[in-house]
Amino acid sequence: MGQRMQAAGGCLTAAVGAGAGLAVWSVGVRERFWRFEQAPDWSVLYAELPLMILGGTAAALGCWALLRRLRPRR
Repeated sequence: MGQRMQAAGGCLTAAVGAGAGLAVWSVGVRERFWRFEQAPDWSVLYAELPLMILGGTAAALGCWALLRRLRPRR
């Protein structure tokens, strides 16, 4: 596999991981945002959202790197 394919695979993996983090974050966000019918909890947006996107990206890239290392070289 060439360097361009490796770079494209890594970028695609990062994008898929960010999308997966966003999808996991969006489950039940309305209930987390309006807790106990009080004022909105803005930490859902400025703390949880970036952490889920970065966490999904990091997890996907970690899995990609692990699979690249375990796969035999040609």
